[in-house]
Amino acid sequence: MTERARTHLFKALFSTWPLLVTAVTLALLGVLTINPFVETSALASRQLIFIVIGIVVYGICSVIDMRFIRRTPVIIALYVTSVVLLSLVLVIGTRTMGAKSWFNFGAVAFQPADFAKLAMIALLAKYFSRRHMEMGNMAHVAVSGIYAASIILLILVQPDLGAAIIFITVWFGMVLVSGIPLRHLAVVCLIGLVAAAGLWSFGLKPYQRTRVLSFLNPAADIRGSGYNAYQAMIASGSGELWGKGIGYGTQSKLRFLPEYQTDFIFAAFAEEWGFVGVVLLFLLYGFLLFQLLSIARRSATNFDALFTIGVLIMFLAHIGFHTGINLGIFPVTGTTIPFMSSGGSHIVMEFAALGIIASLAQQGRSVPREQATLEYEG
Repeated sequence: MTERARTHLFKALFSTWPLLVTAVTLALLGVLTINPFVETSALASRQLIFIVIGIVVYGICSVIDMRFIRRTPVIIALYVTSVVLLSLVLVIGTRTMGAKSWFNFGAVAFQPADFAKLAMIALLAKYFSRRHMEMGNMAHVAVSGIYAASIILLILVQPDLGAAIIFITVWFGMVLVSGIPLRHLAVVCLIGLVAAAGLWSFGLKPYQRTRVLSFLNPAADIRGSGYNAYQAMIASGSGELWGKGIGYGTQSKLRFLPEYQTDFIFAAFAEEWGFVGVVLLFLLYGFLLFQLLSIARRSATNFDALFTIGVLIMFLAHIGFHTGINLGIFPVTGTTIPFMSSGGSHIVMEFAALGIIASLAQQGRSVPREQATLEYEG
């Protein structure tokens, strides 16, 4: 490796080090919440392996010149690949928790929806970056909606309502930051209400409707459809100020709280760490989102800025919906929280997203904004 290459590697890894350090800290907090400490936890050990893989992926993406992701053929290939994978999973995927959304390869499982999130963010960033001066034309909003709807419909068929809501939120958020006029925003909101009504009537499975109704009144069926939400609220509140101690969460470790490693890990964390720990957790997430916002504001091209904002919106959507579900604010839909929830594909995708952003930020400093736009946004 030449001296110049070593210097570039050093800058790429350490110029955006707060992103990596914050993400690793959150991931380790997740492992502490998953690990029962009273017995050997294969799940915690496997999660550590996923975190190491994620860090390696981050390092690779941050060192490589990722500006090629701005090119139209690359983005089209990513989008088409995601659509193909989402279609294949409906045919040969493994059904888990009522949804056919995973490819199972024995010791390793892969959820294509995680890959599709980055693909859709890249596609929308490309589309809006080339049309940010033309957002007064409602046709551009409609076309971007069609791109997003192709993925969202495939996810709803699985059915995975939680992932579909994340995709809808990412699309809507990127439409907002692209500069859509208020009159068009009103039309989008009206279409959203009509789509929600249609989804309720024709798209949701009976058990999903029951979950929504249970959200409105969890106490109506505590032993049935409202059980998960009720136990999550008990766990979240029982931690009080200082928590019960790491590994001593009774609701989670005694299995009163289902899926505490994934969908309800925030409630398990709140039970063990208490209000003080929750404040620390939100500060870490807030710092991560602030770093992404700062990078977006300094981006070399519109694509870089929109891609970074898209990842920020994705993280924010996951954090908001996950904590809202755990606190009884939203219906139970099964949504992970970034870096903490157990699982390999979403952890690797999240580290990869940060690595791509780190690379774009580092490479963007080496050339003027106008030159970067001409060279890589063609």
